[in-house]
Amino acid sequence: MKIAIVCYPTFGGSGVVATELGLELAHRGHEIHFITYRQPVRLALLNSNVHYHEVNVPEYPLFHYQPYELALSSKLVDMVKLYKIELLHVHYAIPHAYAGYMAKQMLKDEGINIPMVTTLHGTDITLVGNHPFYKPAVSFSINKSDIVTSVSQSLKDDTYNLFNIKKEIHVIPNFIELDKIRNESLISCQRSVMAGKEERIVTHISNFRKVKRIPDIIKIFYKIQQKIPAKLMMVGDGPEKERAERLCTELGIQDKVIFFGNSNEIDQILSYSDLFLLPSETESFGLAALEAMAWSVPVISSNSGGLPEVNFDGISGYLSDVGDIDSMSANALKILSDDNTLADFRSRALNVAQQFDIKNILPRYEELYVQAINQSKSLTH
Repeated sequence: MKIAIVCYPTFGGSGVVATELGLELAHRGHEIHFITYRQPVRLALLNSNVHYHEVNVPEYPLFHYQPYELALSSKLVDMVKLYKIELLHVHYAIPHAYAGYMAKQMLKDEGINIPMVTTLHGTDITLVGNHPFYKPAVSFSINKSDIVTSVSQSLKDDTYNLFNIKKEIHVIPNFIELDKIRNESLISCQRSVMAGKEERIVTHISNFRKVKRIPDIIKIFYKIQQKIPAKLMMVGDGPEKERAERLCTELGIQDKVIFFGNSNEIDQILSYSDLFLLPSETESFGLAALEAMAWSVPVISSNSGGLPEVNFDGISGYLSDVGDIDSMSANALKILSDDNTLADFRSRALNVAQQFDIKNILPRYEELYVQAINQSKSLTH
């Protein structure tokens, strides 16, 4: 199949998932065309089945905000015609599904009926999409998609609750490339750089937004380090980082916390971690938790959104109510205080992650692609 993938080319989960999906599809013989405003972060190496097309948005003084959706829909039309693309897979309802629909309509006027699969990732529904200014456009874009998927049952339920959706939504969870992580990553740094031999390494990775409840992470770790020797690795950047650094100083634990900023060495950091913290207000899925589990790192998380679908309580880690710092720190100590208990949780975390291996998930997308293309052909004839 010839497939165009539209995504945000950033460090965020949706862009990473879209890129990894496209690369794996290419390995399976499909021709993949990434269409976005910048080369995706994870798209480091191109091969004969992978193509990247940049969307240029001309700047005109007339426009206070440059019309990205217009540029994207026009680019999609041009690329579909030039490369005989058979299917659009857009990640995020806005602006990508909206632009995809406009491209479909322009192509239809030229006798080309191209199907569109829309994948909902989270904030496009629960945060941005639910804003009154965008809600009609989001509902329209989803209902006009040929096939809709969401990354969790929780997100599917939220979408039906927040919008007037008439389409069936297929749940296809996010995934991890276990073979790539376990076999291809070159672990260059040494554990001793981050912590002493007797210290447990606790890690958090995110974009440091308020929804991640960054102060909770610092407070949970504060309770952990009172009982056992430990270090905290804070990976990522965002608006809450400075506040977190101040809180560490106020609690007197600044020498036990390392702030990495955005890092390309996430696998290295996770490979030496003993525990992952994700106490978020909400997560549509919790991809960071899955990435940790793929490195045999148990997870302490909230029970919000899609997290219970990834982090299995008492198996791969523990779930607690949002904001329950006492419960989360107590559960963390249950795992970290005993070597045998930690080893058991490590083993089970990896076992759970294996259920989300890309080899198990990708065929489900391929089935929907075939279904969408066949439906499109039947409408044409």
